[in-house]
Amino acid sequence: MDCPKDRLFTMSFVCSCSANFLLFFSFYLIMPILAMYLIEVFTVPESTVGAVLSCYTLACLFVRPFSGYLVDTFQRKPLYLMALSVFVLLFAGYPCVKTVFLFALLRVMHGLAFGMVSISSNTIVIDIMPSSRRGEGLGYFGLSNNFAMATGPMVGMWLLDHYSYETIFYSSFCVSLCSFLIGSLIKTKYRPKTDVKEKLSLDRFFLKKGVPAGINLFFLAIPYGVMTSFIALYAKELSVEGNPSFFYLFLASGIALSRIFSGKLVDRGKMLLMIKVGIAAGGFAYILLGALPYLGIPADYMRATFFFVALLIGMGYGTIFPAMNSLFVALAPNNKRGTATSTYLTSWDIGIGVGLFGGGCLSEWTSFSTTFCVGGLLDMVALTLFASFTAAHFLRNRVREA
Repeated sequence: MDCPKDRLFTMSFVCSCSANFLLFFSFYLIMPILAMYLIEVFTVPESTVGAVLSCYTLACLFVRPFSGYLVDTFQRKPLYLMALSVFVLLFAGYPCVKTVFLFALLRVMHGLAFGMVSISSNTIVIDIMPSSRRGEGLGYFGLSNNFAMATGPMVGMWLLDHYSYETIFYSSFCVSLCSFLIGSLIKTKYRPKTDVKEKLSLDRFFLKKGVPAGINLFFLAIPYGVMTSFIALYAKELSVEGNPSFFYLFLASGIALSRIFSGKLVDRGKMLLMIKVGIAAGGFAYILLGALPYLGIPADYMRATFFFVALLIGMGYGTIFPAMNSLFVALAPNNKRGTATSTYLTSWDIGIGVGLFGGGCLSEWTSFSTTFCVGGLLDMVALTLFASFTAAHFLRNRVREA
């Protein structure tokens, strides 16, 4: 690779990561305040709050298979910028809506736009990245999500303590607008149209070869969904002192630490090993998290152990994410990269949704401790399935080296 091409890749990659960070930061900035906004401004019951907020996830989940098809069929950057522009403009609508129905409709539209943006941005990064550095690159690209996840909610809550809800919504608008401006600087290769007309089939919307890996990812996402939703309540139950939001900071730190080495090892042919190690680490961490009330840990050390578990979970999933993403891409030809990315993210989203609903029901019937232990067992099921079937299926069906 000569110097001009190398500089072009570096600039486009940095722009992609920066735009992705700002995109997710704008999303996480409003995430912790939406429930309070609905209750205080619209005076709706908590049951209605859950239904309204879930519209976003359902819309995102619905549009992702179609997004993969569109990204594989048309030029990717125009689709990316179009969806991102809609995503940006919708932030300005939150202070304007005056009914719960319109708020729910706005969340649906926002979810549809985000579903398209997330697929197209991920696929564009895969396009501009040399295949020899794909695992490392996807690791750093995913790290931008995690930094946003760690900092966005904290900044959002700080803004709420000092300013109004409207200020937070307009702040998200400005941040996402910066994401659009930076994203427009990304340089992508022109993809010439092909004269070959492919028949519409399930494989154009969902990568059939990725189903076994998708099932593994589904099992891994369930405890992650439980953790992100109920960890603050569990911390209170454990009498952990300090701000529970620091759990997310340690979680993101663990993901960042793992990205230092995991992506490079994926590029050196250790992808399957990295997935196994990551799943095992996550499973152990969830079981340890669930067992905390029964280990007899002194109160002075409970807080440190609680945050250590967050670090360990982050390292496990930080190892899994770039490796799994590379696995899906390696199962698809170039003209189905968007479909592969869509399948990867859809499998994850379905698991998160099951975790949100099932985790709430299970914790109500039993306890948070039991729920997290069950999550750890689901990780072990995923590990057994991956080692006994999915890895061999991948080796038989891969299109290219991951």
